[in-house]
Formats: sequence, C-alpha cells, structure tokens
Amino acid sequence: MNKFLKEFKDRGYFYQCTSEDELSSLLNKKKIKGYIGFDCTAESLHVGSLLQIMCLRLLQKHGHRPIVLIGGGTTRIGDPSGKDKTRKILTEKEIDRNIKSIEKILRNFLDNKDPKTKPIFVNNYSWLKSLNYISFLREIGKHFTINKMLTFESVKTRLDREQSLSYMEFNYMILQAYDFLELNKKENCYLQIGGSDQWGNIINGTELIKRHLGNQVYGLTTPLITLASGAKMGKTEKGAVWLDKKLLSSYDYWQFWRNVDDRDVYKFLKMFTDLNIEEIDKMKDEDINQLKIKLANETTSMLHGKKAAQNSAQAAKEAFSGTSLGSNLPSIKIKTKIFNDKISIIDLVILSKLEKSKSEIKRLINGKGIRLNDEIVLDEKLIITNELFQNNYLKLSIGKKRHIKIELN
Repeated sequence: MNKFLKEFKDRGYFYQCTSEDELSSLLNKKKIKGYIGFDCTAESLHVGSLLQIMCLRLLQKHGHRPIVLIGGGTTRIGDPSGKDKTRKILTEKEIDRNIKSIEKILRNFLDNKDPKTKPIFVNNYSWLKSLNYISFLREIGKHFTINKMLTFESVKTRLDREQSLSYMEFNYMILQAYDFLELNKKENCYLQIGGSDQWGNIINGTELIKRHLGNQVYGLTTPLITLASGAKMGKTEKGAVWLDKKLLSSYDYWQFWRNVDDRDVYKFLKMFTDLNIEEIDKMKDEDINQLKIKLANETTSMLHGKKAAQNSAQAAKEAFSGTSLGSNLPSIKIKTKIFNDKISIIDLVILSKLEKSKSEIKRLINGKGIRLNDEIVLDEKLIITNELFQNNYLKLSIGKKRHIKIELN
C-alpha cells in the first residue's frame, strides 16, 4: 500500500475511497495535487474542521501538494449536507471577511516554505461568478440525472423529514462537482478529500470529470468524528471550539484538549498531532493525565505556537494549585469606574463571559462553584469592590477548570 494511504488509515482518517488500488498505484508513481474545500459561513473554522486540515498536512508530509478551495461561490448557495434547514445567506462583505480570516487560520497549519508542497489557495467564486446558465446546463447539467440526485443522503434526509429544500441548495452538488472539474483542468488536481457526508458530491465530481474530460480522478473520505460522550466534534455545551484566538483564547483551546474524555485521548493523539504512530503506541500505558497534557500541548503548539502552549500549560498548573493569580491565565480588562458603580458578582461573571445566564450563575453560587481569588463565593448579592483586587488583578474561577484574570484598566 502507498505510504500516504497507509498513514491515512493508521491515523484513523480513512472511511471510503474510489478505486483505492488505482489511487495507491498513482501515488506510488508520482506526487499529485489533492484538494479539500472549506465554505466560509463563519469568521473562523472550528475544531470540527481539524481532521480535514490534518489531511492537508499529511499530503504535504508525503510530498504531495494540497489545494485549499475556499468556497466564496458555494457559500452563496449553501450545502444541504447534514443540514435540516436552509443556510443563512451572507452579505458580500461578510463572505470576503470570512475568506481572509479562514485563509489566515489555514496558513497557520500548513507549510508555506517548500515550493513543491506549498498550498495553493483558490476561491471558487472566480469561476462560478461568470457562468453562463444556458451553457452550464448544456455542458455540465446534461451529465446529472434527477433520479440519482434524489438518492443522495443530503437530499433524501430533507425530503424524508418533509423539510423544504430549495432549488438553489439542490444545485450545490452540481457546483461542487464542477469545482473538481475546474481544478482538474486548471491545476491538474487528481484527488478530492472530504468528510463522509460529502461522498455523494465527490462521486459526482469524479464521474463528471470522466464523462466531460475522459480523465480518471479519485475521491477519499474521512469518518464523522464524535466524542466518546456521543457529542459532535467541535461542539461543546459552551459553544464551538474556534480555531481563531479572537474567538477562543489559546488557553481555552488548550483546556478543551486537556479535558477530553479518557476514552478519546489515544485516538486523538493519532488524529490531531504529528507524533508518529510508533511513538504514540508506546504511550499506551502512560498516566492518562500526562497523555492529556501531551495532547493539549501538541495541538495548541500546532495552531498557536509553542510559547502559547507552554503559557497555557503553566496557567492551568497555577490555576489548579491556587497559589497565585496565574500570570498566564487569559485575562480581560475592565474599567475601574464600573466597580465604583457597585457591580455584583453576577454581573462580573457575565462581563467575564464565563457564563451568560443569571439563573445558572445563581445555581453555581449556591453549589459553591464560583471563587474569587480562590475563595468560595457564598453570597449571590456580593458587591465587587476595588479592595478585592490584588495588584490590580482579580482571579475569577468557575469550577475547577474555568479561570480568568480580571484587570482594572
């Protein structure tokens, strides 16, 4: 088996492949270009996209060149895969902002130095915006049958639930197939990688290219990753685990990985770090908490850099020991005037963004789950005064794992 495909399987990335033996043979003969598409529906990707990003890194590791397709065009339509309602239509300004932000995040993960494997960034709006509808139907639409399109999971699910599916969304799979066709023509791209929910769209692309150009290309999909708890990867009860530090601090990102379920640690070390498989196999019998710290350090270093990972680890250690305010804790600045206006503990927690619900904050206080400077808060009517600040800082903690440093400005 080809080395790229072998490691792809060993790390748990593999779900399905079109003509696996042929793809393996091709990869053994030459270095190719492969692509993954990312729609830009938000300002940041979240950790649910991380498996696809790791696939791009693996392509680079084995000498192949990744193409990153940013869906500036398809974002204007909306992918129905895994959705039970029509996606919100964004403005041109929002889409452009999201594209820049997502490209910046992806460059953090990928090697931009080697010209042979340097990622190629493309925006499908560059070819979709000027399509002639009649020509598109004649040249591309003729290769698709409604009968087959109705069998794809993304369409069937919506129709079975009697949920509306717009003609605009119905066209998404044709546009994604057309993307692959364009990349095959323009960049000599042989491979598309995507999540298992994209299998139908990927098959459409491989078949369109074969019929339209006579070229053999390949598709590869990854499994849907869920946590041991059954929750979807990338979502927590506190919201999405964003890959942009403006939306989620490096400390909170580190904490996400540090607090994963024991049952997920070994799997995630393989999937989301660059540690080699043999090294990970040797760690099986190590202390689970040390493995979690290793996972948190590796994943945070990859996105935010080694220094941020070290600071996050130190901040967690300080917060857990309760011996200091935690110089490396994430912090927020609040104007001194606010405290002169008699702010309550409930308002302080809301300002810190550690919790949003007043009733939940009251419940936490009654359960002795909130601390100021490591002292338990017992009174939900407590007024925060300047005297509580030590050297202009106040440490606010919720439970054992959520801490923030509040600084007077």
